[in-house]
Amino acid sequence: MKAFIFDLDGVIVFTDKFHYQAWKKMADEMGIYFDETINNRLRGVSRSESLEIILERYEGPALSKEKKAELMESKNNTYRELLASMTPADVTEDVRRTLAELHNRGYKLALGSSSKNAKFILEKVQLLDAFDAISDGTNITKSKPDPEVFLRAAEFLGEKPEDCYVVEDAYAGIDAAKSAGMQAVGIGIAAGYAAADVKIQSFGELLTLGA
Repeated sequence: MKAFIFDLDGVIVFTDKFHYQAWKKMADEMGIYFDETINNRLRGVSRSESLEIILERYEGPALSKEKKAELMESKNNTYRELLASMTPADVTEDVRRTLAELHNRGYKLALGSSSKNAKFILEKVQLLDAFDAISDGTNITKSKPDPEVFLRAAEFLGEKPEDCYVVEDAYAGIDAAKSAGMQAVGIGIAAGYAAADVKIQSFGELLTLGA
């Protein structure tokens, strides 16, 4: 194995609360019921797919593509305002130390996230330079469980898919990694997913794979 590809939210940083608050604000303004259970269905899926899930409870007149785009932009503006409060302290020492050690051992590191805010987040927490490549929502057309984001990351790294580990906390991400022909490492919720090739409880356990 020559490389590690990491999902961002729930693996490197934890911005779930910001996503929830931003979607909640949008839903409340539209008079749509939204809670944390519904929010959990949004994990690992694109912004447009997330909106469609929220709109399942919408009972008003049909929404045009333009209105949906406006709602997604409103949500993202709120989300970015919340992200602006992030600092390097939002990344644990375990994550920083592990990434640095994997690099020292000669592994290439990439980010594979469907978020269009990935680089903004990495800049806020001062981790942008920790990755050799970034594949995110700005350069893909399909979201997980489609493998595009991970295949693009491997391409950017110049590595074959079968030589890459993917570290994911979402079931959709594990499915995407498997579809890409990569080794799927489940952490967090995904550590309980049978499809994961490797299951870890802490980020630092990745060093046992890269030994």
